[in-house]
Amino acid sequence: MDSIETTTFSEDIYRYFNIIWRRLWIIASLTILFGVSAFLISKRMTPIYQATTTVLINEAPATKTTDYTAIVTSERLAQTYAQLMSKQPVLERVISKLGLSLAPAQLKERIFIQPVNDTTLIEVRVDDPDPEQAALITNTLVEEFSKQNQELQASRYAATKNSLEEQLNRLNETIQKIETDLLALQDTGNNQTERDRLEANQAQNRQTYTYLLQSYEQVRLVEAQSTSNIVQVEPATVPVSAIRPKTFVNTLVAALIGFLLAIGGILLIEALDDTLKGPDDITSQLGLPVLGIIPKHEITEGAPITITHPRSPVTEAFRTLRTNIQYASVDRKIHSLLITSPSPAEGKSTVAVNISVVLAQNGRSTVVLDADLRRPRVHKVLGIPNLKGLSNLFVLNQFKLEDYLQSSSIENLRVLTAGDLPPNPSELLGSEKMQVILSTLKDVAENAVIDSPPVMAVTDSAVLAPKVDGVLLVMKPGETQLAIAKKTVEMLRRGDVHLLGVVLNEVNLRHSRYYYKGYYYSGRYYLDGGKSERKKQVWFKKKRK
Repeated sequence: MDSIETTTFSEDIYRYFNIIWRRLWIIASLTILFGVSAFLISKRMTPIYQATTTVLINEAPATKTTDYTAIVTSERLAQTYAQLMSKQPVLERVISKLGLSLAPAQLKERIFIQPVNDTTLIEVRVDDPDPEQAALITNTLVEEFSKQNQELQASRYAATKNSLEEQLNRLNETIQKIETDLLALQDTGNNQTERDRLEANQAQNRQTYTYLLQSYEQVRLVEAQSTSNIVQVEPATVPVSAIRPKTFVNTLVAALIGFLLAIGGILLIEALDDTLKGPDDITSQLGLPVLGIIPKHEITEGAPITITHPRSPVTEAFRTLRTNIQYASVDRKIHSLLITSPSPAEGKSTVAVNISVVLAQNGRSTVVLDADLRRPRVHKVLGIPNLKGLSNLFVLNQFKLEDYLQSSSIENLRVLTAGDLPPNPSELLGSEKMQVILSTLKDVAENAVIDSPPVMAVTDSAVLAPKVDGVLLVMKPGETQLAIAKKTVEMLRRGDVHLLGVVLNEVNLRHSRYYYKGYYYSGRYYLDGGKSERKKQVWFKKKRK
């Protein structure tokens, strides 16, 4: 069981590899298209340069501690500063100072500010098409934010400082006036009482002035200890190379995307394709053997390939089909062989004529009968007239079949064409008269090959199939839908029909996307039954080379 599963898995892998290999030109085209497009677009894009600087938050001494809360506070302070640095007031100051022709929102899109994790550092990056302007904006941004930060923090103590400064100024003026008055009294030498009063007031004023001055200095000290500022660790320098577009990376990524899309698309189409793809589908889904694989070839009316090219690989394929039909009928002799298909345009008439030719070439007297009374084609394939034929026999009480058989260019092969098109083909083909005609064919030929309409199109083949010795289905890989093929087989089996097998017609073995698992090699065709395993392995090896 393990070996069987391994073999199946390896064959599936090779099947998908084969599918991709056969569509390699699509993969290469999309890969190149995506890559070249990305390259050209990148080349046409305006280069963007990036200037970078690092800012250190110099935290206020009063807030510096070593506990965990202080660490969290420092990180939050860094995040706060990172947010404030890109706000409109700072941006407007930068625009005003540098005279930029940008709106604050436009400038903000070019600025990227990110705190460095677990530190009090902030990384500032500015993108701009002009490298010099990128560096200038970066440095100016840090400078203006530093000034704004100092102004904001200084505003907390401004009112107190201004009040103290006003009191000091007024008191200083009072002291100066008293000092002037004392000098005036000293010069006259009179009024000692007034002098004593002024000296007492002067001493009190000087003491008050000293107290106010101490308070002012204390406010300044508190302000200095509680003010955090920022320091530019390293100034931004003019960048040398652009950060985008990254032409090489863009080209590589686009080419990879094209490559993956191509492979994915091919495999998706393969998965959604509900048509028969090869012999494996026939044997596993329909339960029928594949009796022949006919390669795709040029079809010319009036010149079947088995006549015009008797030594071609296609003719050899029909001879192999002839042999496989004989092996399929060991227990039951096949005299009348019905050729039909699930749907139109699958090449049943071509197969019917060519199998008749190779049967006749094998020395067996053969008649090919065109029972397609709706769209007859046998006479066109062989290039003979259709003046009278099968339909004419139904209106005769007695007939001599020899009078309606036409000779062909092949010895032992005669043709009974369809004749005039009747209005009721199904009733005629299912009548007792048709049974009499088939019985009469046994007296004039060893083999009778009958071409009939598609099974799913009309009921003609369904009513005719039980009257013959064997039925051969013609299917075209890539066109015959699996669901229709299943319904065809079910319909024929319900009618007690002897189904011999399937012929895969018009198979492009060299360029087709379908996988045949070694059924074709060097013009020879093998049936999958385990007997040709060694030949299949040789085929696999040569295909891989």
